[in-house]
Amino acid sequence: MATPTATPERSSTLTRNAISTLGIVVLVLSVASPLIGLTGAVPSAMVTGNGLGVPLAYVVVGALLLLFSIGFVAMSRQVTNAGALYAYVGRGLGMPMGLGAAGLALWAYTTIQIAAYGFFGVVFTGTINSWWGVEMPWYVASLGLIALVQVFGYLKIEVGTKVLLVVMGMEWTVMLVMAFAILIQGGAGEGFAVSEVWSPSGLASAGAVIGIVWAFASMFGFESSAIFGEEARNPKRAVARATVISIAMITGFFAFTGWMLIVGYGPSNAIDAATASLQSGNPAQYVFDAGATYLGSWAPTVMSIFVITSLFACALAFHNGIARYQYTLARDGIFPKILSRTNGHGTPHMSSFLQTATALAFIALAVITNSDPVLVVFFWGSGVSVVSIVALYILTGIAIIVYFRKNSGVDNRLWNTLIAPVLSGLLLVVVLYNIVANLDILVATPKGEALLLASTGIVAFLIGVGLYALRRRSLSPEALADLSEEVM
Repeated sequence: MATPTATPERSSTLTRNAISTLGIVVLVLSVASPLIGLTGAVPSAMVTGNGLGVPLAYVVVGALLLLFSIGFVAMSRQVTNAGALYAYVGRGLGMPMGLGAAGLALWAYTTIQIAAYGFFGVVFTGTINSWWGVEMPWYVASLGLIALVQVFGYLKIEVGTKVLLVVMGMEWTVMLVMAFAILIQGGAGEGFAVSEVWSPSGLASAGAVIGIVWAFASMFGFESSAIFGEEARNPKRAVARATVISIAMITGFFAFTGWMLIVGYGPSNAIDAATASLQSGNPAQYVFDAGATYLGSWAPTVMSIFVITSLFACALAFHNGIARYQYTLARDGIFPKILSRTNGHGTPHMSSFLQTATALAFIALAVITNSDPVLVVFFWGSGVSVVSIVALYILTGIAIIVYFRKNSGVDNRLWNTLIAPVLSGLLLVVVLYNIVANLDILVATPKGEALLLASTGIVAFLIGVGLYALRRRSLSPEALADLSEEVM
């Protein structure tokens, strides 16, 4: 999986030293898109999950992700590769399993990106209609976003990162200002609900598992930090720092804002307000109404704009990630070599075009089959993605354990390379079981259909493994012969 030493016909090298730790954090936060989770997952988790204990569910998931990140960070110091988890699994378990991981990652990222495109179409057209009375099909807006994302996907990654920094900065500022306004004003006058929100008994309630599942569904994406390692300044430190900072920020954001929204409505009314927002068909109203109450009538309008920009940030971040996965697979001889070409900006432009074509194909399929952009495109895509990504975490954890056992002299910290990966792996297995068991709630389909959707991740993994047999003779010698070699 190392960069071939021979000089290619055209450039196939990503821009080195292009992004800092802050840049990677911005990209990761764009992938995780906490604003979408806050406006969509939090009210849903409150109603179908553990009610007022939802902020604690986010803290529990954040703690689990931090535990997993210990081994992940240790691995990132040994392997710097735009293939990220594909490279990690390959180094630990061999090329066939690595390609299976690549298939799983590409499927997970593609489905969540398509989900974002579908949701964007609904939110954007709904907003335009409410403002100016202009009606348009949802897919027109989705196609417009795909085109915009392609423009930024072609340019230097620094350009997109700077745009995302501004967008994410404004989004977080408004939401945190609202949360602090509630804190300072004392909320609805019912106190700060510390015992209701932060009591461990909330994790023993009947809906605690559902709350944790919703939290997990809205918090993954931190692993994308490894994708940008080859373009980072001092990648071994940047990826490690960005991973931990991102998880901590995402966890803190959900825990604090989720708690303050409960305080803002009052613990006696918060669940009813969340229920009303879901019944209206617009869960974001739970957040927007609180914004209007504590910031002013301007807040819902600004917040709705930021939901739209957050979806743009999410789509662009996943576009960049998928393009780099495809680029790495092409560089290693799995995909056609043309996808490993980079342009004058140092971006994998041919892979970027393929990613756009893939998105167009999925949106076209949704239109042709008259699929609902929320109930099918968004819910199904999100559900498939979270199942696939958690399975990928588990596979990565196993690979990390095996890698450090085979290379015992590389890192002798037992906690980092064995104990933490084993503990987090066992917990992730429990999480995956519960996600699959409750997937029908997440995707709003009968149990049988939900299990069929979950099984698509297995198909993606097997296709990836199968590519090894089909393309083994085309593999670059470096990728096949020395999986432990680092890309510098």
